Amino acid sequence: MTPGFWNGRRVFLTGHTGFKGSWLSLWLQKLGARVTGFALPPHTEPSLFEAADVAGGMTSVIGDIRELAALREAMLSAAPEIVVHMAAQAIVRESYADPVGTYATNVMGTVHVLEAMRDLPSVRAAVVVTTDKVYHNEEWAWGYREDDRLGGRDPYSNSKACAELVVQAFRASFAAGPDAPAIAAARSGNVIGGGDWATDRLVRDLVLAFAKNETLVIRHPDATRPWQHVLDPLHGYLVLAERLVEEGNRYAAAWNFGPGEDGAQTVRTVVERLSKLWGGGRWEIDPGPHAHEAGLLKLDISRTRRELGWKPLMDLDTALDWTVEWYRGFLAGRSHARRATELQIAQYQELAAA
Repeated sequence: MTPGFWNGRRVFLTGHTGFKGSWLSLWLQKLGARVTGFALPPHTEPSLFEAADVAGGMTSVIGDIRELAALREAMLSAAPEIVVHMAAQAIVRESYADPVGTYATNVMGTVHVLEAMRDLPSVRAAVVVTTDKVYHNEEWAWGYREDDRLGGRDPYSNSKACAELVVQAFRASFAAGPDAPAIAAARSGNVIGGGDWATDRLVRDLVLAFAKNETLVIRHPDATRPWQHVLDPLHGYLVLAERLVEEGNRYAAAWNFGPGEDGAQTVRTVVERLSKLWGGGRWEIDPGPHAHEAGLLKLDISRTRRELGWKPLMDLDTALDWTVEWYRGFLAGRSHARRATELQIAQYQELAAA
């Protein structure tokens, strides 16, 4: 990533009120970008967006990506050079409860973002963020590569795979020319970090239970996931956006942004490590039955390392340590959410520059 690249750049970010969106909004502000966000109001209390006053350094538009006219108006007003599409219904269990809403947001919302871009000659690049769960999960021990089969058994995973097909179709149909925007998809693992207050997030649930001296009940202790600190994939999105602007369709493809080998760990391992970092905590296993969730999931990031020059900068212990540090300070009232978040962004930039 080249920090100077972003100074003064016009960026349109969907999902800016969410966990990852708030972190990216603050990072882009720090880099000097002119950020316009478009998203629903925060759906948790507290939220990182409000606690860190994310809106204070950007243009924040509250809207629904399922409404094309409102989205098109906001994007037209912003006249962005770069679009980062992160807005989504991102909870697996919620997708079972509301499959129609999940598909409407994740599939048609992506259609609307790409369609709104078609009217804007200012747009040079777009990064559409999906998930590691877009792959047809074979429960195999090695990581999925970008050209492996797409699928998804649950509505969330499947809707994100459908969104990837939408990206492919729009790229082939409307963005093949030399003057068209370069469009790429970014697939990341299970992100952790301070300020995530969404339901069904393991680290958030652990922190709240431990802070209240309560027992946490977990569903799938032996499920393996690619865990990573939120700043690692966000760094990848920024690197990818730069390449898309500078070299166009050479990088208009799908890219994995996962952790190093140590990041693929079971839920049980993460619980035990975080409990140790926190200084103790109680948890037990809920025997179920539970709705289906993938048992084993890894990402192969060799192509991203080789062709983009990106690599994860944190191992799992460091990611958990930074996460615990953030929540401890915030819950104890010792640190303000914005200052704590910006401090970790600055620390991460030092790692990236080293």
